[in-house]
Amino acid sequence: MAWNLAFMYQFYIFTGANFIAMSVHKSDIKKVTTHQLQAMKDRGEKISMLTAYDYSMASLIDGAGVDIILVGDSASNVMAGHETTLPITLDQMIYHASSVIRAVNRAFVVVDIPFGSYQGNSSEALRSAIRIMKESGAHSVKMEGGAEIKESIVRVLSAGVPVMGHLGLTPQSIYKFGTYTVRAKEEEEANKLIEDAKILEECGVYAIVLEKIPAELAKKVSETVKIPIIGIGAGPHVDGQVLVMHDMLGITKEFKPRFLRQYADVGAIINEAVSKYIQDVKSRDFPNEKESY
Repeated sequence: MAWNLAFMYQFYIFTGANFIAMSVHKSDIKKVTTHQLQAMKDRGEKISMLTAYDYSMASLIDGAGVDIILVGDSASNVMAGHETTLPITLDQMIYHASSVIRAVNRAFVVVDIPFGSYQGNSSEALRSAIRIMKESGAHSVKMEGGAEIKESIVRVLSAGVPVMGHLGLTPQSIYKFGTYTVRAKEEEEANKLIEDAKILEECGVYAIVLEKIPAELAKKVSETVKIPIIGIGAGPHVDGQVLVMHDMLGITKEFKPRFLRQYADVGAIINEAVSKYIQDVKSRDFPNEKESY
């Protein structure tokens, strides 16, 4: 009985939630593009964004109607078990992105250019972006930083590759910050963040992620620039929200920041299912006669 309830709960998460999501996004959008993301901001429609790193999960969340799928370098943490995002390589990001792209019909797919693959110089940034686009089939890349990477952003954009920016807490710079605490609480850093957002917009990025900054500052940025602002730990006054799929589904247990809302406890469902499987194998209940050839 417990397993039946667990299965029904899991089925609800991936089908009932699908029905709800499909009822709130614009059904006439067959494929999300940068143009449609801008239109969403202009008409006040919030943008939904989640991470995915493999075919199966990407298929589920694309079918639910999410607007943007981020193939994040957070794969370094949730898929490979690293402490930071720094170890993941360009080849690994292309592998994950390729898996996601094969599953997607509607969502706009953004891929993080990993640490060390664009900060050195603009030529390296361009090579990395082109590899991601050509080898994975992704729709865009994401780059962390402001004025200090302006040359690289311009170079990538000049090749026709759409770029999403990322300001605030930038995990690829974690050893520089030394902490995952809220960024831009002081006036100097807040002013720089606003200026960086303006610079990114002038360069031609189509959207910016703001991570872990004060809500009022995020609101000011969203009102200052015309392009969509996607928040993670940046309050409700931005144009959209992004979460890591493993966090919001309760698959990762250790990471519980204030900004995270856990929508399901899939980790508990998996644990219960595996425990029942082990029990059935040990007791010789599985496989039974009907499950045998």
